[in-house]
Amino acid sequence: MELIPLEGYSEEEKLHIANRYLVPRQIKENGITPEQIEFPEDAVRYLTRHYTREAGVRKLEQVIGTVCRKQARRVVEGRTDKLIVNREMIKEFLGGIQVRVETEVAERVKRPGVAIGLAWTPAGGDVLFIEANKMKGKGGFTMTGQIGQVMQESMQAALSWVRSNYARLGLPEDFNKELDLHIHVPAGAIPKDGPSAGVTMATVLASL
Repeated sequence: MELIPLEGYSEEEKLHIANRYLVPRQIKENGITPEQIEFPEDAVRYLTRHYTREAGVRKLEQVIGTVCRKQARRVVEGRTDKLIVNREMIKEFLGGIQVRVETEVAERVKRPGVAIGLAWTPAGGDVLFIEANKMKGKGGFTMTGQIGQVMQESMQAALSWVRSNYARLGLPEDFNKELDLHIHVPAGAIPKDGPSAGVTMATVLASL
């Protein structure tokens, strides 16, 4: 997943180019008609923000073409109802978000208990938002998400580090005595594992 600012053409310019040129061209090139598919403004904005990375519109046209080909296949298979493209359909056809704009990251990490981790993937990498919550309890510690054994051990080690460094962090010694803590890795369905996430886990707990 890339993390980039939006540069080059503005979002409004890309929207205009897509509606006037790219969408009609890709509909025609993929053998379907405007009566069989529709790209609402919100769908084009979503494609622009989360599935394109360059300043121009080449990639935008590619992803529009991919959606059109998916619809062409549906038509061949006998599903002749008009496809109104929406965010859920885009995710189904193209996979999860590929680009996060900087404002989204800045907004999410404003809240205590959220930290960003980086993950290796065969496609080059991914950005993971690790989230922690606390509630009244008796010192419990819950870990959820698609995580493996090594990452669970990293979470336990992170909690031990925070507890052993309570004074440096400005915490009372028994800060979690009457709290239950919960760490969640919400991104995607692919299991994540590895020994290098401990610093992210410690950061999210200290932030919380």
